[in-house]
Amino acid sequence: MRKVLIALVSVSLFATPVMAKQPLGKVAAIDDALFDLGIADRIRKNCPSISARMFKAIGYVRKLESDAKALGYTSAEIEAYTDSKADKARLRAKAAVFFKAKGVDTSDPQSYCAFGHAEIQKSSRIGSLLRAK
Repeated sequence: MRKVLIALVSVSLFATPVMAKQPLGKVAAIDDALFDLGIADRIRKNCPSISARMFKAIGYVRKLESDAKALGYTSAEIEAYTDSKADKARLRAKAAVFFKAKGVDTSDPQSYCAFGHAEIQKSSRIGSLLRAK
């Protein structure tokens, strides 16, 4: 009886499917945070009265890496995600929709400024990465 019980437990342990990690682009906490970082970067590049809080941004990136590693992703998987042309294109398209929904005219630097200053004022995640000059 004991051998049968051990055999059943062994089979059930090994029969459990291994959960595959989903691509980092599908991990909302990571992807959304990286998206916000990209939005802040685009604002600071297009608005002459806003700059980046570089130390904050560096710390933010390191925390994202740490969070991804805590979820079981390797440095190579993280690098593959951040270097992925497909993910970059997807995030650029998402940014275009985001800016349009927020009323930002991407051909007008002052439009980026108005949005960026509002985000700074709200102390949003995007705004926390920016500084008014």
